[in-house]
Amino acid sequence: MHHLQCLIARTVTLVLVMLTLGCESQQPTPYKPTATVEDLMRSVIDPAADAIWDAVVTEATASGIIETRPESQDDWLNLRQHALTLAEATNLLVIQGRRIASPESRSELPGIDLHPDAIQTLGEENWNDWVRLASELHDTSLVVLNAVDAQSIDALLAAGTDLDLACENCHAQYWYPGHGDPRPDNSRE
Repeated sequence: MHHLQCLIARTVTLVLVMLTLGCESQQPTPYKPTATVEDLMRSVIDPAADAIWDAVVTEATASGIIETRPESQDDWLNLRQHALTLAEATNLLVIQGRRIASPESRSELPGIDLHPDAIQTLGEENWNDWVRLASELHDTSLVVLNAVDAQSIDALLAAGTDLDLACENCHAQYWYPGHGDPRPDNSRE
């Protein structure tokens, strides 16, 4: 008899939890998105990612090899701020109701990039995947943050490669699906 009572209590609890979760999902978001995803990319995400990618550069010039890398504590602190900005910006990408772009926005690569309205539709129809990809970018940003905190050039280079892949995974699905990466293939040079 005790076993039956426990089973009934667990079932009632499960039903109540499911009903509560169902009710919570019906509540409107308290957030009021102002910027579009395009705005976030141009003003927050791209600058933070570019700072990470540009932190370690080896350039061969006619004058010799020029190496750029973080050397001072200020350099590492600056990179840390960019990594944190990038990680937190991923949360902004998943606020429901945020537009992909303003109505007057147009594709930069017509025929390759989708029109912003098409991207908006894809994001809405595949919301869970959009959230998953934003989460992957967040997790990769934390790998970057760990590399910066360790002040490891090798880890920063590896994390930068992972960051590029996380970005391209989303872009290939939403910005230029079916076209692959539109950047020129420089591997043959």
